[in-house]
Amino acid sequence: MENVKSLNKWANSHTYLPVDLVRIVLGGFLFMKGVSFVTNIQYLHDLISPIDKFGGGMFMLHYIAPAHMIGGIMIIFGLLTRWAIAAQLPILFGAVLVNFMGKMHSESLVLALIVLFICVFFLFYGSGKHSADYYFKMQQ
Repeated sequence: MENVKSLNKWANSHTYLPVDLVRIVLGGFLFMKGVSFVTNIQYLHDLISPIDKFGGGMFMLHYIAPAHMIGGIMIIFGLLTRWAIAAQLPILFGAVLVNFMGKMHSESLVLALIVLFICVFFLFYGSGKHSADYYFKMQQ
C-alpha cells in the first residue's frame, strides 16, 4: 500500500513536465518558423498573397515574423504565455484560412490546425508549473 501512495505522490508531482515540454516545443517551433519567414521573406509574401487583396499585406508581413519569434521565446520560457499565444492566434487562423482561399496544401493545413489546437489548449491551461509565470506567482 505504501508503494501505491509513493507512486501516486510521484505522479502528481511530475504530471506537469510533459505539458511543459509540449509548451517548450511549441515555442521553439514558432520561433524557428519566424526565423524562416525572416530569412525567406518572398515565401511569406507568397503565402499571404490570397489574403492580400483584402488589404493589410504590408502589416501582415511585418507582424507575422516578429510575433512568431518574440512569442516563441516567451512561450519557451513561460513568460506571459497567454498573452504570447493570444498574439499567435490571428496568425494561425490566417494560416488555416489561407489554405482554403488559395492553393490547398494539406500538410501545411494539418500543421496549422495542430499548432492552433495546442495554442488554444495553452490559452486556457496557462504556462504550467515549470515556467517564469509560475516562478513569479510564487514569489508574491
